[in-house]
Amino acid sequence: MTFQIDENALLKVSPMKGVMRFGKKDKLSPKYIGPFEILEYVGPVTYRFALPPNLSGVHPVCHVSMFKKYHSDGDYIIKWYSVVLDKDLQYEEEPIAILDHDVRKLRTRQIKSMKVQ
Repeated sequence: MTFQIDENALLKVSPMKGVMRFGKKDKLSPKYIGPFEILEYVGPVTYRFALPPNLSGVHPVCHVSMFKKYHSDGDYIIKWYSVVLDKDLQYEEEPIAILDHDVRKLRTRQIKSMKVQ
């Protein structure tokens, strides 16, 4: 995969094995944030990209495998300014709405569950 200078790309933030860099490791954590502008071609498979000040703890040069092509329709993208990172590069998830709730009845007890957006 190759990118052009001044092209936008998404940055992969899902953690590698055992590394919890951008928050909790679960299936609802964001996999890509962005878009970020590619500033320069550094090596055969590395690029330098523009980062905002609140992501200053992240190294601005990454391997091409950490990027994803950006498509401008954009409803599936988590914007970088919506994720507020603390000094340990972690963030708190906040529920938006309760979509559904259910009570499962077992033999001796009841288990309540909720679907949260």
